[in-house]
Amino acid sequence: MVPVTGNEAFIIRIGLKLKALAVMALATLALAIPALQAQSGGTQTQSQPPANSQPTQDIPDAPSTVQPPTSKEPPALPPDASRSTESIPFPGEAAQPPDQQKQAPPPMPPVETIPAGSRPRNQINPKEDLYTISVSANVVQIPVMVKDSSGRRVDGLLPKDFTVLENGKKQTLSYFTSDPFELSVAIVLDTGISDVALQKVNQTYGSLVGAFSPYDEVSLYTYSSTVTQVTDFTGRQQRLTAALDQMKLVRGRNNGPPVLGGPLGPNGPTVNGAPVGGPIIQPVNTPPRESHVLNDAILRAALDLAKRDRTRRKLIFVISDGRELGSKASYREVLRVLETHGIQVKAVVVDSGALPVYRQVEKIHHLPGQGYSDILPRYCSATGGGEILPELSRNAIEEAYAQITSEARNQYTLAYTPKAITGPATFRSIEVLVDKKGLNIYSKNGYYPVPAAR
Repeated sequence: MVPVTGNEAFIIRIGLKLKALAVMALATLALAIPALQAQSGGTQTQSQPPANSQPTQDIPDAPSTVQPPTSKEPPALPPDASRSTESIPFPGEAAQPPDQQKQAPPPMPPVETIPAGSRPRNQINPKEDLYTISVSANVVQIPVMVKDSSGRRVDGLLPKDFTVLENGKKQTLSYFTSDPFELSVAIVLDTGISDVALQKVNQTYGSLVGAFSPYDEVSLYTYSSTVTQVTDFTGRQQRLTAALDQMKLVRGRNNGPPVLGGPLGPNGPTVNGAPVGGPIIQPVNTPPRESHVLNDAILRAALDLAKRDRTRRKLIFVISDGRELGSKASYREVLRVLETHGIQVKAVVVDSGALPVYRQVEKIHHLPGQGYSDILPRYCSATGGGEILPELSRNAIEEAYAQITSEARNQYTLAYTPKAITGPATFRSIEVLVDKKGLNIYSKNGYYPVPAAR
């Protein structure tokens, strides 16, 4: 053993005392920390938070990639929290008496469903309770086409350039526009023309469909000895194209004079003018009467157009040779329907009607055995459709399609309100004047006023 001097012994005793004091201080601090935590927690439970303070939100810990998140059970309610929440009023709401709190809401009435488009038997029509008011809305609308001496359309005219006379008296315009209109068109196709001419027309159907816009609606009619509606009014060009493609299978009448005798005649083979195997009687051969019901076709199309929307411009587009023979309806009857409903008639004349001598034939009102040849030009002139377009070639017919639809859509539209109807609905003549020289004006000759609507 190494001997310890006095100074070393003194230093060792001092170190042991300091170590003992450090151990006592740490022990005292360890005992004091829990007491301080308990005292601070008790103080916080006794203190009440202010009334306007917001409760602190319980922000969850960030998700851990090692351990799945633990589900937190809802805190247990205090003993007095098991009562019904109906007795606790919302903030700003007055507390309700106990007898009103226990009342259940009234039951909902039974809900009964009915099929779409129908109504219950015991339900009254709501329109039956409305009053019926008579309103006079006899506004006269006049489509006007203005062309120069070369036949070109004149644009840019103003309301002050027009003067409208009804029965010779000047009218005040209440409406004027040069904007294009949507069309409701009835195409009337004559299948009684010669087969050569009909096959030429069949090649122009693509241009006929292309002459209409997607906003137009078109219906197709055919006629010869009878009238047939091929398609109803439709805005789908595919449907109109399909109907016209079917028309390419229709054949026109044969060219040349009718066969009255011989093996191909109506009486069969003959010997010395008498039928084989029959009595020797001289037969009387007469050519069959061919009907060409142009009036009936226009009337059928006009009656269907009268049911279309009044906001559309209504047009009958005739493709024919212009002959009329054997119709039940007269020209005056059909014209009255056209003038009453504001329907225009425009036409492309083909076959024999397009020959250079056609205008000379127009002067003859009636051709023996051929019917009337001046009916179609009179329809076009009286309704404001302008002049007919006699065309022979395929290209000319296709150009006529585009010209007719463009003129029908892009016309000046004038309107005025006439005086109220006091007597019978008699015809009222209309004359449209333009304050410029050298212009040709095409408009309807007049109209039949419609009685006041109820």
